[in-house]
Amino acid sequence: MAKRKRAKTIGELKASGYQPVSIREEMRRNLIAMIRKKKTVFPGIIGFDDTVIPQILNAIIAGQDIIFLGERGQAKSRVMRSLVNLLDEEIPVIKGCEINDDPLSPICSWCREKVAEEGDAVEIDWLPREERYGEKLATPDISIADLIGDVDPIKVAEGRYLSDELTIYYGLIPRTNRGIFCINELPDLTERLQVGLFNLMEERDVQIRGYRIRLPLDIFLVASANPEDYTNRGRIITPLKDRYGAQIRTHYPDTIEDEMTIVEAERRQFSGDDFEYYVPQYMEEIIAEVTHLARLSPDINQRSGVSVRTSIANYETLLSNAIRRAVALNEKLAVPRISDLPFIQASTSGKIELESFEDTVEEKLINDLIRKAVLSVFNRYYRADALEDIIIQFIGGFSVEVSNTMSARSYMGNIKEMIGFTDVLGVVADSEKPEVIASAVEFILEGLHLNKRLNKSRSGGKTVYRQ
Repeated sequence: MAKRKRAKTIGELKASGYQPVSIREEMRRNLIAMIRKKKTVFPGIIGFDDTVIPQILNAIIAGQDIIFLGERGQAKSRVMRSLVNLLDEEIPVIKGCEINDDPLSPICSWCREKVAEEGDAVEIDWLPREERYGEKLATPDISIADLIGDVDPIKVAEGRYLSDELTIYYGLIPRTNRGIFCINELPDLTERLQVGLFNLMEERDVQIRGYRIRLPLDIFLVASANPEDYTNRGRIITPLKDRYGAQIRTHYPDTIEDEMTIVEAERRQFSGDDFEYYVPQYMEEIIAEVTHLARLSPDINQRSGVSVRTSIANYETLLSNAIRRAVALNEKLAVPRISDLPFIQASTSGKIELESFEDTVEEKLINDLIRKAVLSVFNRYYRADALEDIIIQFIGGFSVEVSNTMSARSYMGNIKEMIGFTDVLGVVADSEKPEVIASAVEFILEGLHLNKRLNKSRSGGKTVYRQ
């Protein structure tokens, strides 16, 4: 909407040349303008450019209500909340109206009476786009009163008749009139509420305590659901499905690179720390690989899904242990190592659902995922056969101790003793700082062990690699 002097009354609004449009026309117009200018419509949404986003754009241009189907952690809520960027910066509403009535076309009884009495002198407010978005998580205890409305006993006590429309208070959906309303986990709504929704979407008839009110709300309705619940007969009524114009399937990041980009953007960060930290590329890849492998595991309930939040939490845990070590050993640079990976058990176990209910199975499964992830990432950087010169030195009796509590400088002696190891480290370590070197040493040794070229044993809280 073009910038104009803000009108304060209906008369001034008419004089300004303002022409109201529906929410769908508004979103469609603004979207087309963004496409023309090649602006990013959904900033911060990674991995959907060629799959989900084109379907969303088509639905908006077509003016269709949308339901997103996907497992947890697939950015459904983020996409829904981003739709507010397609609204005008602000719109005029009748001052004091509970449902954001258009000053030039009011629909509620209170506003119609006010305009009839005061005409062009009726005051207006300007509603910013952020306040035109409503959202509700569907739970079995939600009532019609919560979403649509009910009789207000206070208004009755003030002397109004029950037959008077003004005795009604409006629920969340009418209060989002001329905006976007999102319902998370739609199938969890009771059938009665679902019936109320499809009446609202199609017939525009709202029934409250026996009242039949013609209330043509102007709302863009969006919902989310787990595919299993949505497609399971009996969880959602067919007429409601039929009224959503677009059913869009979301997905997890297709590539390790997309997963890593999301993790870096979403992880929790703190300011004011007096030390540095650095996460090597291969360690980031391992964290993302663990999650990708979990999404393919037959031992994990894939109907529940493995959220990107698993990768984010694991990254944060891995870095936290490196920071804890750096603080304890008075090292200035915190760099995660392979020996820090067991600590992601805590951040992984709460985010996956196993097909089996045995606790020991979960711990073993996560350890197996970590080992497979390390092996997969190592083999992207190295060929074990190309490291024979290193392996031969272990055959001669050489061994290396590592631990998540050892100082980085304690690794440097082993590096100097091994012929050619410095050149091998250069593939993954672009720094000569001891903390970076220590991490790379563990990565290479663990990779050789998982390729069955070195043995590994635990002794006194330390891991020993030998032949």
